[in-house]
Amino acid sequence: MDETRRLAAFCAALRLEDVPADVALKARLCILDFFANIYGSLELEAVRSVVKYCRSLGGEAQAHALGCGYLTSVNTAAFVDGVLAEAIEAQDGVRFGGNHPVSAVMPAVFALAERERSSGREVLEAVIAGYEACCRVAAAMHPYHTLSGFLPTGTCGAFGAAAAAARLMRLDDEGMLNALSHAGYLLPLSMAEQLMGGHSIKIVQGGQAATAGITAAGLAKAGLTGCPQVLEGTALKGGFTQITTSAEPRCERIIDGLGGHYALTDVYFKPYTACRHTHGAIQATLELMREHRFQAGDVRRVEVFTYGVAMIAVGKGLSTPTFVSAQFSIPYGVAACLLDREMGPSQLTEERIADPCISELSARITVAIDEELDRMYPDKTASRVEILLKDGRRLTRQVDTPKGDPRDPMETADITAKLKRFAGQRDPDSLERLVTLVMDIEHLSDINAICTSI
Repeated sequence: MDETRRLAAFCAALRLEDVPADVALKARLCILDFFANIYGSLELEAVRSVVKYCRSLGGEAQAHALGCGYLTSVNTAAFVDGVLAEAIEAQDGVRFGGNHPVSAVMPAVFALAERERSSGREVLEAVIAGYEACCRVAAAMHPYHTLSGFLPTGTCGAFGAAAAAARLMRLDDEGMLNALSHAGYLLPLSMAEQLMGGHSIKIVQGGQAATAGITAAGLAKAGLTGCPQVLEGTALKGGFTQITTSAEPRCERIIDGLGGHYALTDVYFKPYTACRHTHGAIQATLELMREHRFQAGDVRRVEVFTYGVAMIAVGKGLSTPTFVSAQFSIPYGVAACLLDREMGPSQLTEERIADPCISELSARITVAIDEELDRMYPDKTASRVEILLKDGRRLTRQVDTPKGDPRDPMETADITAKLKRFAGQRDPDSLERLVTLVMDIEHLSDINAICTSI
């Protein structure tokens, strides 16, 4: 009982000096990875269209639309930054909630912190609190929230954005509680149908959640009150976890180990611009190519074996010829790697997706469930790739835990390399300065030093 109140009290009281050093480091890496995603997402035409549209709305010059070269209102900046965090599908995530906290939390933090002239320390505390809020709520309903037709990145992300915004607005326990309550009333519906159909509107869910969270905290600061049991609900059966899942929620997960176990330690990073369920197959393909030095033209066919959830989510070809469909397709991802030896922003452009060579190769890639791999899930998100070459050789590689998982982590050097890879032709010295600022963020007196560097 009182899970919402206890979570709010923890988020309001969180102080950096009480946070383990490895958690604080992970928060810095999440920030750096957020900036990598911003650079990568700007390569997509659909994203540039969103950026242009939001710029046309005008608004008071309060915060940067990061990487876009203009100032706008806090809410619009958060919306744009949320799209940039989400669109490239290389955002961080948590297996235990099926959510991507960066897409809602970071945009709310950086847009609001710029207006508030927050310190780097305040930003780091807001990020940690935001990740705790959104990931714990998502865990309480996983996987049934998603199976009920919702995307927790948007829905649960709004709670994280609200907690982070409330921190930057310096709200007390009661203010934090109301901010979470209001987020439950304002959060986006985030329909899974949009993602599964490959529709590009999917990319706005993080921005919607970020703006909802900022608004929720602002209304709490203005004095509006809300239901103090917004998460767990009451006998009226109107709480968030009661109305958005087809199974009984596990609300105890909202407060289990609170203050001892931090959600950030469960966060994985993505080296590839695709749904996490594709990563085992992508990694296995790239490893086989490096080891055996064959070319795409040498391939007769490819058989991919994976677990049931992956088969449902990413086992199909392109349902529609969009970058969203490409991100959620093992056949497309494997074909792109065979042809290009990478899966990054360039593999998601309209020109690349329309290339008949990639379509023809994708058609020779099959995906099937392997019962043994399915039994390993969710502890392992394993996939096995078997490539039959025209010379008769069969090359096999199984990846049980894809790179970026906390059990095979991406370290500072890996995230830095990702930033530089996604940044394209941007000035190398400026990128080095950005890395230095982020890794020493708690000593910044004003976060604007970072916001103006992107």
